[in-house]
Amino acid sequence: MSTTTSHTPPESEGQPEGAATAGTRPVRLIQNEATTEIPVHLLFRDDLDPVKVPLKPAVVGRRQGTGEQPRPRRPVPVRRRPLPQADPELVERPARALPGAAGLLAGACGIAGCLGATWWAGLLPPLAAEALGLRAYTGTGLGPAQWAAYAGAGTLGLVGFGGLTRGRTGRAWVLGLFGRYRGTVRRTGLLWVNPLVLRRRVDVRLRHWRSETMAAADPDGMALRVVVLVVWRVRDTARATLGIEDHEAYLRECVEAALARVPVEPAGGTRGGVTAAGDALTRLVATEAAGIGVEVFSVQPVRVEYAPEVAAAMHRRRIAALDARQRASMLTSVVDSVEDTVTRLTMRGLVELDDYERKVLVRDLTVAFCSGRGEPV
Repeated sequence: MSTTTSHTPPESEGQPEGAATAGTRPVRLIQNEATTEIPVHLLFRDDLDPVKVPLKPAVVGRRQGTGEQPRPRRPVPVRRRPLPQADPELVERPARALPGAAGLLAGACGIAGCLGATWWAGLLPPLAAEALGLRAYTGTGLGPAQWAAYAGAGTLGLVGFGGLTRGRTGRAWVLGLFGRYRGTVRRTGLLWVNPLVLRRRVDVRLRHWRSETMAAADPDGMALRVVVLVVWRVRDTARATLGIEDHEAYLRECVEAALARVPVEPAGGTRGGVTAAGDALTRLVATEAAGIGVEVFSVQPVRVEYAPEVAAAMHRRRIAALDARQRASMLTSVVDSVEDTVTRLTMRGLVELDDYERKVLVRDLTVAFCSGRGEPV
């Protein structure tokens, strides 16, 4: 359904482009320098869906400063890339380790074999033979059999004594053979492990680290200098030693990155203080350090102070806020005292006051109470 108007534009104004020729019904347009061209008959059509006419960029630019609210846009979610994880197959597993007595026994057998080969070759001195309870034997000299006995006994002794190691409480051995992870030994006492494996000692005790002064910010964006205390330990020795080059340096970097993302409020604040900031830092650092086998128990700020460039200004701000609170408290106390005094005087019938006298009494009492409160103690 189209609607026409009785008013026809004068011929002197000219017709827009696309006007109908003679014999056809002209299409009336609304044209303005700030809007696009919209046919008039489309403005009054309710039987069809509304026509969406895109505005030109120039039109959007002219609308700025007119008070018109822009259309709300749906926020685009920022997808954070997940942190790289260590090799999923690189997980701590126990390594094979024998009691140290087995290594001692193998080493003793190797020494005994070497002595026996020496006696067999006739090279053992008579005094040593008597001390060992052996009879004198001239021997047959060093032959292939004697050299083979020397090699076997020597190898047995080297393997027995070379594989001896000592396991300590709170320490672990990470074993590797030809570049491949072979397991972790957490047992304590005298142990025997394969002497061919590469051993790497790892501290698995509960440890704490007090950081140096790090840069941070409060909820208002003011620069801070923060010292944090981190309590942590190595939970997966394989990932902590083989999955990353230096897990301690990585932990320090995680703490510094978390301080850049979590605002820290000095003590006495109204937004949770250092307790809330410590909980947020602990969750964040523990999540990022779990992938390398490090377990973080606590990340707590132990010293929070403003940076030197803003410390003086923040000190004056705190003093002003404290003075304002004291003034408000004093004013409330004075008003309550004046109200109580006037109420008691009038309720007990000690004085009869009209409006003017009541105002004068209230003023005098207020001045007196304020003067008394303001005197130094």
